[in-house]
Amino acid sequence: MKAAVTRHPNAPKPLALVLGTNEIASAVAAKLNHARFAVVLCHDAFPPVIRRGMAFHDVLFGETRDLDGVIGSRAESIADVVRIHREPDQAAVTGMHLTDIIAFRYPAVIVDARMQKHLMTPDLRGVAGIAVGIGPRFAIAHNCDVAIETHPRETGTILAHGTTRNADGKARDLGGAGRERFVYSDQEAVWHTPLDIGTRVYKGLQLGSLGGTPVLAPLDGALRGIARDGVRVPANVKLLEIDPRGRQAAWTGMDERGQAIAASVVAALHQIMQTGRKAGRVSANV
Repeated sequence: MKAAVTRHPNAPKPLALVLGTNEIASAVAAKLNHARFAVVLCHDAFPPVIRRGMAFHDVLFGETRDLDGVIGSRAESIADVVRIHREPDQAAVTGMHLTDIIAFRYPAVIVDARMQKHLMTPDLRGVAGIAVGIGPRFAIAHNCDVAIETHPRETGTILAHGTTRNADGKARDLGGAGRERFVYSDQEAVWHTPLDIGTRVYKGLQLGSLGGTPVLAPLDGALRGIARDGVRVPANVKLLEIDPRGRQAAWTGMDERGQAIAASVVAALHQIMQTGRKAGRVSANV
């Protein structure tokens, strides 16, 4: 069942801040837009965004992106945010710090979708009316009000008590490939590549260079994700991802994982805003 946050049609849209411009943050932003929130995505440089065909990230670099009927529009100032929010199907994408947005207007919701699996997670409570954490390292009543699981076994599960599962280093299967379909950075350096999302590649082909060291394709397939040319990346983060599924390969739009997580965010907010109570641990099929 599809959840929607209901309110009077003439009421001003509540502000939702989404931290991150990756594919999960972007799916959440699109679903929040459909639920009649005024959405701002705030870019964070860590970790680098690789699934850029599924994300609003490249809007920051002058490219266009439409996800589920929602258009991402770059905002360089609060005036841009106000202009973008006058349009029904646009989400603001910005490099401004979230404190600049909060100084303009107190958010009804903040969603941390940066997927910073191994970093200390800040306490988001008090930054907005409702704080939502997505992925590992979130603890209810410690650094968020409600959290959404991203672990493959429980993707989209809503938590109103306890903590989310830690990252275990295992990648979900895609066309028979797991962690081996990714290439990780082995040093902090500048990444260079002439390739873009969707390019067909072959095992052993040089896809770019990190700090002058060649980076080769680990298997045959299509580039489902790749960091932008010229970005400085830290060590031990994903540089690129290959989809080995042949004609079934996909690198644009929303995948099932993103849709499930985004739907759960809207469902959790719906329950809190309508009842004032947080749900217990429930499945993603809400």
